[in-house]
Amino acid sequence: MKVWSWALLALLAILIKFSSSSSGFIERYYSNGIYPLVSKIQRVLLGWVPFSVGDLLYGFFIVVLLVKTWQILRILFKRKFTRQYFFAGLTQIIFFILCVYVFFYLLWGLNYSRKGIARQLDLKLTTYTLGELDTLTGVLEQRLNYYASLVKPGQRDSFYKKRNLFHESYEAYKLASQQYSFLKYRPRSIKPSLYSYAGNVLGFEGYYNPFSGEGQVNTTVPVFEQPFVACHEIGHQVGYAKENEANFSGFLACRLHPSPVFRYSVYFDMYNYSINELYRNDSARARKYIDSLHPQVKKDYEELRRFLKKYRNPIEPVITWIYGKYLQANNQPAGKRTYSEVIAFLIAYQRKFGVQSL
Repeated sequence: MKVWSWALLALLAILIKFSSSSSGFIERYYSNGIYPLVSKIQRVLLGWVPFSVGDLLYGFFIVVLLVKTWQILRILFKRKFTRQYFFAGLTQIIFFILCVYVFFYLLWGLNYSRKGIARQLDLKLTTYTLGELDTLTGVLEQRLNYYASLVKPGQRDSFYKKRNLFHESYEAYKLASQQYSFLKYRPRSIKPSLYSYAGNVLGFEGYYNPFSGEGQVNTTVPVFEQPFVACHEIGHQVGYAKENEANFSGFLACRLHPSPVFRYSVYFDMYNYSINELYRNDSARARKYIDSLHPQVKKDYEELRRFLKKYRNPIEPVITWIYGKYLQANNQPAGKRTYSEVIAFLIAYQRKFGVQSL
C-alpha cells in the first residue's frame, strides 16, 4: 500500500463518480467502447474453463475473511489489541474496499449509468395504464399456454445437461444479434454456480461476476426456469447492469430461439411479473387469467412454490433487504422490484411494434 497506489485509486474513484453522472458519456465511451473489449478479453481468458473461476475467487476471499476474523478475535481474547493494530487494520480494510470499488466499476459497474436498451430501441418508457397491463397479461398468457402445449418432456429434460443449456443460451443470443446488433455475444462464458445450494438459501437464481466476466446459473432451480435465467445473466455480460434491462435483453433473446422450451421459459417469467402486477391492481381480473392457465403451467407453478417453500429461511429476507439497498445505490430506486419493471419495457415495445411482436 504505497502512497502512489493510494493516490491512483483515489483518483480513479473520483473519475468513476464524476463520469457516472453523464449517461451519454458512459454510453458512448464505456458501454460501447471500453467495456465490450474488457468483457471479451475476460471471456477469452476464462470462458473455456469448465468451472467458475470467479466462484473460486469469492471462496478464497471468504476464507481470508474468516481467517482474519479469527485472528482479531484471538487478539481481543488475549488483550493484545492496541491502537496501532486498530489503525493498521482499518487502513487495510479501506484500501481493500477502495480496490473492490474501482475494479468493480471499471470492469462492469459503470454500465449502471448508461442510457441502455430503451434508447437503443427508441422505446418510450412512460406510465402505462391498467388496460395496457391487462392486454399485456392476456398476450403473455396466450403465448405461455401455447408453448406449454408444445413442450415435450424429453425436450425439457435435455436441459438437465448443462452443456445443452449453455450452448442453446449462446445460440439464442446469436440469433437475436441478427436482429439486434447490440446483443452480440461472443465468446461465451456461462457456467453452473459452485454455490447453487447456498443460492437456494440466499435466494438467487443466477449472478454475474464482474471480476472474472463469468455468468453463473443456479442449476438446482426448476429446469423450466433455467433457460431464461441463463439468458438474463448473458444480458448482464453484454452490458446491461440494471435488472429490468437484463430481463428485457433475456426476453428479446429467448423469444427468438426455435426451442419451445426456451420460449416457454421466457413467457413463464414475463407472465409471472405481469400477473403479479395485475393482481396488485385488480385481483379479480388476475384470478380469471390464473384460472385459464394450461394444466402444465399450473403444475410448474406448484413445483416452483414447493421449491421456494423448501428453502424458506430467516436469512433470505435479510439478504434480500441488503441486495435491495445495493440496487438502490446503483440507479435502481425500486430495489428488488426493479426486476418487475421489465413490464414497462414490454408495454413500450408493444406500443411501438404491436402486440404480435411479443
